[in-house]
Amino acid sequence: MTWRWEYDPSQEYVIGGAPPAFVAEVEKKAEELVRAASAKYLDGTTYQDVGPGAAMQPVTGGMFLYLVVPRHECVYIRQVQYL
Repeated sequence: MTWRWEYDPSQEYVIGGAPPAFVAEVEKKAEELVRAASAKYLDGTTYQDVGPGAAMQPVTGGMFLYLVVPRHECVYIRQVQYL
């Protein structure tokens, strides 16, 4: 399995209607979070501790709430706030 990111529950639900430039900023930052998580949790599928929990990430034009789940090797984008 390889690390990835995805919108949860769906792209339309989380970020539908946001301007394309803002969506690009969110997705760019999501890629950075995936790289950081893959470096920290080298084999996430065998991770046994409690995960890091949800966190907010500022981006140009707003912010988003994400959740890192090491055992899924995934960063879930859960909520987006466009300002």
